[in-house]
Amino acid sequence: MSVALKEGIYWVGAVDWNLRDFHGYITGRGATYNSYLIIDEKVTLIDTVKEPFLGEMLDRIRQIIDPAKIDYLICNHIEKDHSSALPQFLHHFPNVKLFSSKMAVNGLKKYYGQDLEVEAVKTGDALQLGKRTLQFLETPMVHWPDSMFSYLPEEKLLFSMDGFGQHIAGSGRFDDEVEEGELLFELRKYYANLLTHLAPLIQATLKKVTELKLEIDMIAPSHGVIWRKDPGKVIKLYDEWSQHEAKQKVVITYDTMWKSTEKMAHILLENIVAAGIEAKLMKIRENHRSDIMGEILDARGVLIGSPTLHRQLFPTVADLLCYMKGLKPQNKVAGAFGSYGWSGEAVQFIVDDLKEIKLDVIEPGVRAAYLPDDAETAQLVDLANAVIQKVKQS
Repeated sequence: MSVALKEGIYWVGAVDWNLRDFHGYITGRGATYNSYLIIDEKVTLIDTVKEPFLGEMLDRIRQIIDPAKIDYLICNHIEKDHSSALPQFLHHFPNVKLFSSKMAVNGLKKYYGQDLEVEAVKTGDALQLGKRTLQFLETPMVHWPDSMFSYLPEEKLLFSMDGFGQHIAGSGRFDDEVEEGELLFELRKYYANLLTHLAPLIQATLKKVTELKLEIDMIAPSHGVIWRKDPGKVIKLYDEWSQHEAKQKVVITYDTMWKSTEKMAHILLENIVAAGIEAKLMKIRENHRSDIMGEILDARGVLIGSPTLHRQLFPTVADLLCYMKGLKPQNKVAGAFGSYGWSGEAVQFIVDDLKEIKLDVIEPGVRAAYLPDDAETAQLVDLANAVIQKVKQS
C-alpha cells in the first residue's frame, strides 16, 4: 500500500524482496525502489521504479489518484533501477512532462530514444507545484554524473536520490520502524560499496547543502527507509565517512589453501586484540567482498593475507584488491602477509596494490615458507606492533 510522508505526499515505490546482488555487492535484505507522489495543483511523481515493478508502483498511485492526472515526472537519477519503467510509464501517460538534470538528458535519450522529450533543470531552478515549490540541486557523482536532489522547502523535505540510501526490503518505510543496528549496518555497507571513492564530491555536496541553508526534517532517498526520526544523524555519518574518519579498529582479511596463511592471520589477531584494539578477522571465501568493505570503511588498520598460487595472488584475494582499488579507501595503515611453498610473490603483489590505493603501507610485509617458524612469527608480531602503534596514534 502507499504510505503518507506528510499531508499530500506519499511513498508509492516498490519492494524487491528477492534482490541479492547489486553492482557486485551482496544485498542480503533485498531492496526498495522508492517513488514519491506529491498532490498539489500540479501532481508530481519523483522517479519511477525498476521496469518489472511498474505495475506495483501504478497500483499504489491508484490508491491515491488516477495516474493520468500526473502532470510532472522528476528523474533525479537515470540508472535503470530508477528509470527503466519510464518508457512504459510515458507510453501510458504521454501528457506527463519530464524533468531531469542537464547531465541526465543525453543519458535518458541514449537509453530510451532521441525523441524523448525532457526539460533540463539546474541548481537553483524551481518548479511551482501550487502551494509548494520543488527546488533542484545538482549533485554530480553522488553517485552518477547525472544525479540531483529535489527539495520541498515548505515541507523541509529532501528527495535525496541515492544519497543516504540503503538496501533493505521490509514492511517499515521509516527509520524508526526498522531495528537501528540493522539499519546502520546497511547504511554503512551501502556507502562503503558505492560511495567511498566519491568522498570529495560528497563533501562538496554537503557543503552546498549548508551554503543553501536547506532546512531538513525529513530525507526521502531512492533506496531504503525514509529518515524522519533524526535526519541530521545520517548527514553527520556521511560527513564523517567522506572525511575518512576511522576508529581504533583493524580488519584482518585473508584466504588460505592449507591453513598456513590462516595461522598467520590468527597470530596477528591475537597480538592486536591483546593490545586492546578492536579487530575483525574475515576469511574472504566466507565473507563477501562487500561485507569486508563495510568493515574496512571505519577501520584505521587493514591487513591482507594471501598464499601464492602459480606465482600469483590467490584469486579471491586478487578479486578483493581489485574491488578495493576502485573504491579507494583512505586514512588507513595497511600491511601484507602470506605463506608459500615455492616462490612467494603474493605478499609483494598485495603491498604494491595497497600502495597504489595510497594507504600507509608497512613494508615489506611478512612471508612464511610453509608454516611460520619462530623467526617468521616474530616478524608477524613486529607487523602487528607497527599497526598497533599507528592505530593508537589516530
